[in-house]
Amino acid sequence: MLNPTTVAPIQSALRDAGVDGWLLYDFRGINAIASGLVGIKGFVSRRWFVWLPAEGTPVAITHVIEQNPWRDWPAAWENRQYSAWPILEAEVARCVKDKRIVMEYSPGNAVPYVDLIPAGVIEMVRAAGATVTCSGDLVTRCLAVWNDDQRRSHHTAAEQLKDIAYRAFARAGEAARAGKPTTEYDLTEWIRGEFNRLGLWTDHGPNVSATENAANPHYDPSPDNPRHLKVGDIVLIDLWAKPADGMWADQTYMASIGEPSAKAVEVWNAVRDARDAAIALLRTQLAAGAAVRGGAADDAARAVIVERGYGKYFTHRTGHSIDASGLHGSGAHLDNLETREERVLLSGSGFSIEPGIYIAGEIGMRSEVNAYVRGKELVVTPAEPQVDLVIV
Repeated sequence: MLNPTTVAPIQSALRDAGVDGWLLYDFRGINAIASGLVGIKGFVSRRWFVWLPAEGTPVAITHVIEQNPWRDWPAAWENRQYSAWPILEAEVARCVKDKRIVMEYSPGNAVPYVDLIPAGVIEMVRAAGATVTCSGDLVTRCLAVWNDDQRRSHHTAAEQLKDIAYRAFARAGEAARAGKPTTEYDLTEWIRGEFNRLGLWTDHGPNVSATENAANPHYDPSPDNPRHLKVGDIVLIDLWAKPADGMWADQTYMASIGEPSAKAVEVWNAVRDARDAAIALLRTQLAAGAAVRGGAADDAARAVIVERGYGKYFTHRTGHSIDASGLHGSGAHLDNLETREERVLLSGSGFSIEPGIYIAGEIGMRSEVNAYVRGKELVVTPAEPQVDLVIV
């Protein structure tokens, strides 16, 4: 649970942001950001608030009959208990009246990942005299910035995933040429075995998909509907995993069993060049000391695919945050398609870069690397991203 040591950097971030405090709110788990920051555990069925002032001590506002989850709340900090709603609203007003605060609120639902507070709660807080702004960049700073150990573990995992993918392609090619082709699902099982051997963990996946199946970005191979990997197939391998207590790596590679068609090469070149355009934009803007937003990288990648004539087939964002809160984490995404991502890519934050082209019933391709911001530098993993289609 929050304590004086863990709250100090949050208060420093609040002061840097020029706001008076952060009002956290949850009701039955609707705000994972709030519960994650506070570290609350146990059964909670009533509304609670935590006021984190830029200066001074935090205040919890909790229901009188649900005190067990708050047993570790520091004794030196206030825990203002309520039973009736007028008391709850009065205690909120005591904290935030005439203050400029942040909450998990995004005007117009522009960034839904940080738009978690019900409109009625926002109305209540504004009626109490507070000015409410979005907590998005603070969420990134407090939940999505990697530490040194996470960076090191990510680099290790990234190189391991690349090696597994290339060896998986080789297995598929050898089996196909021997006349005993493996299936998509069997290759995913082999990859999971490699994860276990290396001490990597994932909650689901990976995805191995051939040709027309690769046109579904969220394809899930099944043993009940086996698809063999044959000569002439384009094969997509999307794999994600992390070491115990380490940071995720998430990558996608493409191969052709036998010589690829001209169309396949054209599509591959488009997604690779789109990936590299996003990387180039990020590197240029970071080196100039500019505040870089995830939407700008999405625009750069999408422009390449549109120019090549495949714009309508690039149907998802260019990348997602990767951080300790999850593979699809709490920080800024590379997105100006699905959402209006307005958050800054802060130093220490990591994300995927993964443009794709998906032509239903025909072919799907994606190239995915990971990256993180280090000051004015963008570090891309793996160290040597895929350049050409792998031919096996």
